[in-house]
Amino acid sequence: MSKNRGDKSQPDSSETKNNHSLKGLTESELQTLTATAYHEAGHAVMALIVGRPIQKITIVPSKVNAISARLGACEMKKGRIKPTSDWLEDEVLVLFAGMVAESHFTDEQNERGAGQDMRMIRKLLSQNRANSERQLEKLERRLLSKTEYLLEDEASQKAIEQIAKRLIEKHTISGREATHLFEQAEKRTK
Repeated sequence: MSKNRGDKSQPDSSETKNNHSLKGLTESELQTLTATAYHEAGHAVMALIVGRPIQKITIVPSKVNAISARLGACEMKKGRIKPTSDWLEDEVLVLFAGMVAESHFTDEQNERGAGQDMRMIRKLLSQNRANSERQLEKLERRLLSKTEYLLEDEASQKAIEQIAKRLIEKHTISGREATHLFEQAEKRTK
């Protein structure tokens, strides 16, 4: 992805002061919230690109079980908007998209969020496609490159940015709202 970040990495101080939900956050907490918003927005945009409908997106932390927690989530509905030729590849692209978007827009990666996604990617690929570590690494590199390629166009970047900003404002948005922001970004860049 291009490294032109401009003003994308953090809400400016006037946005922060005017947003009651961000009051009282430390700089570190605001950076984590922002990174999580871009991460989840990346998952959502890629899901929409590959035809997966979104239920909701949230940056509200929650416990997954007694020993692990998640910083946010992009929940998808069952079914598809459009048919796919390779469901596994689509799933891996969606998983990679969180860390790709986060690192593009914030210059950082939350190891915990990216680590969970990487474990799921490795599990999916090794159970379904890769017969060796070498094959697994080759598949990971190819699908990561494809994710970067699909997210580097202007419409995808604009959609990620808009969804992340809305998540920072509201913490949770519906799939309908995410789809609307995605479609608006596509229209503006044509």
